[in-house]
Amino acid sequence: MDSLVDALSSAYQDFVAASAVVLESKESSNGQKTAATDAALENFKQKWELFRVACDQAEEFVESVKQRIGSECLVDEATGTVSGKPGQPAASGLQPISAVRLEQMSKAVRWLVIELQHGSGANSASAVHPNPSAPFDARFSEDAAQ
Repeated sequence: MDSLVDALSSAYQDFVAASAVVLESKESSNGQKTAATDAALENFKQKWELFRVACDQAEEFVESVKQRIGSECLVDEATGTVSGKPGQPAASGLQPISAVRLEQMSKAVRWLVIELQHGSGANSASAVHPNPSAPFDARFSEDAAQ
């Protein structure tokens, strides 16, 4: 992460320096278009693009970390590995489930979403739950015990 911050900072400093060169070249040429101002503008555009790339990379990194933290919190919460912290309310009373079971449920939900997006959800919904009044999926031993 430090290298990402350093790259972003460096790209920003280069961008700011290039903008100063553009302003100085415009001022020294009395606002006229010259080879020096064209070169300064071209350098500015390059530094701007490099800065944008660095920002995009930083944003991608932040998003990936957010997703990883969210996934870890979900697994911790579902498996009951999170202990109560001072100042927070007690657990909800739900029994923890195994990480394997959580992954199975997650995959099942993802497949259902994909099927629904492709328009085949109506046909497959009855296959997953042949008895719509049953609150569980009999394929999983934890649900069948209910």
